[in-house]
Amino acid sequence: MNRRHFLTAAGGLGLGALLAACGDGTSGAEAAAWEFTDDRGTKASAAKRPTRVVAYVGSAAALRDFGVDAQVLGTFGPSKSADGGKDPLAGDLDVARLTSLGNAWGEFNIEKYASLNPDLLVTNMYEPNALWYVPDDSKDKILALAPSVGITVSGGVSLPQVIQRYSALAAALGADQSAKPVVDAKARFEAAGEAVKAAVKSNGGLKVLAASASPDLLYASTPKAYADLGHYRELGVDVITPENVTGGFFENLSWENADRYKADVILLDSRTSALQPKDLAAKPTWAALPAVKAGQVVPWLSEPRFSHAGCAGPLEALAKALTSAKKVTG
Repeated sequence: MNRRHFLTAAGGLGLGALLAACGDGTSGAEAAAWEFTDDRGTKASAAKRPTRVVAYVGSAAALRDFGVDAQVLGTFGPSKSADGGKDPLAGDLDVARLTSLGNAWGEFNIEKYASLNPDLLVTNMYEPNALWYVPDDSKDKILALAPSVGITVSGGVSLPQVIQRYSALAAALGADQSAKPVVDAKARFEAAGEAVKAAVKSNGGLKVLAASASPDLLYASTPKAYADLGHYRELGVDVITPENVTGGFFENLSWENADRYKADVILLDSRTSALQPKDLAAKPTWAALPAVKAGQVVPWLSEPRFSHAGCAGPLEALAKALTSAKKVTG
């Protein structure tokens, strides 16, 4: 399939968005009826405000929390769990209403994307200029169909900053950021942060390890790469920083070395792609960890929903866990 086929399939609206994004020879004042500069420094622009948005599922869920709902027509990335239910990352999205372009890494149905006549694509960026869940081998075809926005969510950026970027994008898409649900969610997020501070103050000295589990490895995550873990540290939580991080995100620990870091509380990746406590019960080294023996394992969605509504609940759960946890390591 060539570029012309995809542009034809996209229809007039998709082609118009493409021309607006690339420039058609008109002056900036004439062409830039709508624009938003993303975290690549790329200016997405169109003749009018986008109304046909396709987004990574976590991005779509964050935008919904900020009031962008009907404009989102489709998603890519994990919206459904293995048992057919809704993936936690989908938040309050009505996934039955949305067209899914693919549920797993590497899946992105370009024909289906083109048929939606998209005028904007939105996703996260965990690495500079790399659009999350947009396949490298087909990204040129995908990005030719509509302007795109990438929001940086890793590499030292703070959680409040990421959330603010999604709020700004939602505002640019016409959502009222002074609406009561949006304001209330922000207040809840801030209160949850204060609760975490209070828990650290009243029950200090606890060491927290964030990790993800697979059949062969325990991945010890570094707070330097994860915006939420970095924010927890800002709030005073002693989140362990692994010493031998490879690839920028985590240290690979064999199960024989799962006890390398002495943690009083474990934040365990709760995504459907990761093993959960029930899956790990038969692993002796897991069962022997002090935090596991003490029942101090807390679910951790390692890909947060970057909104106040999406991050308030995890903060509240962390505050509760830290308040009741006991020191179980030396």
